[in-house]
Amino acid sequence: MSGRECYHCKQWVEQGEPHDCWTTTEAALTKDLSEDLKDAWERLRETAVDFGEQRIYASHHSIMFSRKVCYFFVRPKTTFLELCIILGRPLKAPQVRRVMKGSKSKFANMIRITHRDEVEAPITDWLREAYRLPDLLAAKPVRRPTQMKKANRRRKP
Repeated sequence: MSGRECYHCKQWVEQGEPHDCWTTTEAALTKDLSEDLKDAWERLRETAVDFGEQRIYASHHSIMFSRKVCYFFVRPKTTFLELCIILGRPLKAPQVRRVMKGSKSKFANMIRITHRDEVEAPITDWLREAYRLPDLLAAKPVRRPTQMKKANRRRKP
């Protein structure tokens, strides 16, 4: 029977066989981790679970943590866990490898974790801040440019 190699996962797929390499599981993404990285992963997951209700799911190469939207995710690599914390501000700390602007109000802060002992303050504080970010953004009223113009007109004598 003929088939093809999947472009994404490089797995051989027989003709007519269903294949969806975009769906995966936490176990599949973490099965080949070293003991140190497994311990670090478990501590990250336990820390996040303690924050409260949320959805934890695997998607392609990442494990996502979300309430209504994703507030952080982990990409397991062979020698480290790539942690992306989504906050309303860029972080300036030695642990932060890179910061990317995600939207008008959000920044993706990239951190590498190699050991369980790294999953402590300030990283756990940043995770908690990211978990609470949707509540803070919802509480702030958004002023549109037309609203600001009207407010400025009222102030002028």
